[in-house]
Amino acid sequence: MGLGSQVGVCRGVHRCRRPQFIAPRPLRKMEGNGSIDMISEVLENQFLQAAKLVENHLDSEIQKLDQIGEDELEMLKEKRLAALRKAQQQKQEWLSKGHGEYREISSERDFFQEVKESEKVVCHFYRDTTFRCKILDRHLAILAKKHLETKFLKLNVEKAPFLCERLRIKVIPTLALLRDGKTQDYVVGFTDLGNTDDFTTETLEWRLGCSDVINYSGNLMEPPFQSQKKFGTNFTKLEKKTIRGKKYDSDSDDD
Repeated sequence: MGLGSQVGVCRGVHRCRRPQFIAPRPLRKMEGNGSIDMISEVLENQFLQAAKLVENHLDSEIQKLDQIGEDELEMLKEKRLAALRKAQQQKQEWLSKGHGEYREISSERDFFQEVKESEKVVCHFYRDTTFRCKILDRHLAILAKKHLETKFLKLNVEKAPFLCERLRIKVIPTLALLRDGKTQDYVVGFTDLGNTDDFTTETLEWRLGCSDVINYSGNLMEPPFQSQKKFGTNFTKLEKKTIRGKKYDSDSDDD
């Protein structure tokens, strides 16, 4: 009885437990499909709600327009036309003062005259033998056409020793950023531009926007270069510049 009974009991237990390992498998698959269907349904509902909000907003705006009388509509039209005329006049004024193109000036006297005429000015102090100045030239030419509100200039440091000494310009290239005839900030070398020769025009545009020398429409809190932590966002101010003994210290390795 002992051995035979034990075997019989074991077989009985084995038969009772077998179904417990087979049944859950198809159930799991059904649960997975149900979860996907549920997520799809939630997303679809959210989309429909968003579309409904947009539709309601448009209906509201259309209703407002329907309720506007002819006199009010004419007044709005006149205001819009006046704003367009003012913007066009401002554009023509900027163009007449040399905005809209990246220009070279030949002397310190020209610099003071140009700065006096315009509210916002970016001046590139360059040297022919510094190749990084040519990199800046390409980007500044693009931005000059885009930002008519700002005048973009370049001046050879060899032709402006007094001005460079007055502005304490020792590193080439340097951008002097001016507003209302006063120097507000400097971009010295490429440190503020991601510390690379391959920075984008958008990066330079962002940097100028940080100094409020152009009308920047992006987010100043998000620099365009990829790793903000790597490059940092500490701007090179005038008081932080170091002079290393040369008349004009080049930021370029190849003069």
